[in-house]
Amino acid sequence: MTAWLAGMAVLLAAAPVAAAETRWNLWNDPQGDITKAGEAKSAPAPKPLPLPSSAPAGKTKANVRQDYAIGAGDVLEISVWQDTSLTKTVVVRPDGKVSFPLAGELDAAGNTVVQLKEALARKLTPYVTDLVLSVEVKQINSMVIYVIGRVNSPGRFALTGNVNVLQALSIAGGFNPFASKDRVRIFRQNGDGTEVMPFRYSDVAEGKNLEANIVLQRGDVIVVP
Repeated sequence: MTAWLAGMAVLLAAAPVAAAETRWNLWNDPQGDITKAGEAKSAPAPKPLPLPSSAPAGKTKANVRQDYAIGAGDVLEISVWQDTSLTKTVVVRPDGKVSFPLAGELDAAGNTVVQLKEALARKLTPYVTDLVLSVEVKQINSMVIYVIGRVNSPGRFALTGNVNVLQALSIAGGFNPFASKDRVRIFRQNGDGTEVMPFRYSDVAEGKNLEANIVLQRGDVIVVP
């Protein structure tokens, strides 16, 4: 009997301690600073770094050299310093011309950025003192080639760099099973005429007649019969 009473006294003494520990963990430790025995506290997750404020948004300006030959469809930004009335974004028309206040119509297609700027300066100088003129290509739309005929993905493709005939055929998905690989022709407009250049794929693929693998120019048309 004495042993039974002693055991009950131990149980009753331990119960309040457990309850107190439970109350402390739930109500006095909202941030979780106290962890269970033998359990390591996890480190807080690192916050993501903010994006740099200079991150680009939307389209960027075309990065072209001053000797780039302008073509129809290109978008140009022409501006005169400190004169908002002479700041304008223009698109080169299919006839190769652009219109600008005080300067009227000017030939743009075929001219370099420098040549167009010089032509504009001659027109504007009589009207603007201390002329500071800027001409920039905002968007290139004229650097395109065409691949038609028996390729897997014929169409119109933009040139973003130097592209030769083999690369253009790859861009167009390669030949389909019915293509005449050795009868490919490249059509190039030269002034008022058209130059036709043959291309035999089998020769070039074997390392022969590599001069036929020419670098394409704006407006070239590859025909795969």
